[in-house]
Amino acid sequence: MPVIVKTNLPSMTVQQNLNSATSSLNKAVERMTTGYKINHAVDNAAGYSISDIWQTKLGSVDIASQNTTMGLDLLRTAEDNYALITTHLQRIRDLTEQAANGTYGLDSLETIRDEIKARLEEISRVATNAEYNEIKLMSTGSAAVNLQVGIKEGDVISMAATLFADATLNGLYSSTAAPGTTFRNIIKAANNGTAVANLNTETGYTATAAAFAGIKLTASGTYEKQTDSGKTARDTLEYIDYAIQMISTRVTKLGAAQNRLESVMETLTTQSNNITSSLSTIKDTDVAQESSNYIQAQILQQASATLLATANQAPSIAISLI
Repeated sequence: MPVIVKTNLPSMTVQQNLNSATSSLNKAVERMTTGYKINHAVDNAAGYSISDIWQTKLGSVDIASQNTTMGLDLLRTAEDNYALITTHLQRIRDLTEQAANGTYGLDSLETIRDEIKARLEEISRVATNAEYNEIKLMSTGSAAVNLQVGIKEGDVISMAATLFADATLNGLYSSTAAPGTTFRNIIKAANNGTAVANLNTETGYTATAAAFAGIKLTASGTYEKQTDSGKTARDTLEYIDYAIQMISTRVTKLGAAQNRLESVMETLTTQSNNITSSLSTIKDTDVAQESSNYIQAQILQQASATLLATANQAPSIAISLI
């Protein structure tokens, strides 16, 4: 066997194996510290591409879930405000039914009017200020709401503007919608024969409350019982019922929309879990396996380093031949 000094093939072989062991060691360390077995395209080109696509889809599903949650919050906010309005309307109905009994004097009816007026003002205040993230929920300017609840263009739930229509006193008794025209004539009679164009005003609240209480404004600026105050108050009950029913219809539709959004949330949660599971399968590190690879590479590295020292000394035998 020749003794060669210029080219140390055993050393070169050991160096190659040392580099391979070091590379395997570094890869095992990277995978265990990042938690991913695919950190670069070179690790698994196909897997890297698939995981990128799934990661993007998972992000889209998360945004859709957030959109759906915000949609639920918006609907619940609207429902809570409608509940407040309904409470006031129900109390107004109770007071009007009291006034319809015909056993109350003018002072008592004016007291009833005052509470009704305060509650009418509160109804309009609630409706005017009800909003979610600057979106008007039940006053002039309210519009349809479209929720993007999926990752595709067609994954949209639309809620009609009628769900968020004006619920102020003007909105509830619009002069252009039945029974608004007839009701406003009743208010006109309670306001000394003067029509009230805008019910959301001091005059509007006072005149409406007077109509409910069965009293009317006189030319001298005082109030008196209407000819048949009990009947007059009784006649207005159907208009209060109309407003309560209008609000109830909206709340029912809001509830149906909430049920639909909750179903969407369940679907998105399932979709997110499935994508996450798939991502984990293709990308997450098997720590037990990588620990074994790490120990194996570490042993090979240490062995190669020891053998490299021996291989590097092999050419020195040539000196003993000189």
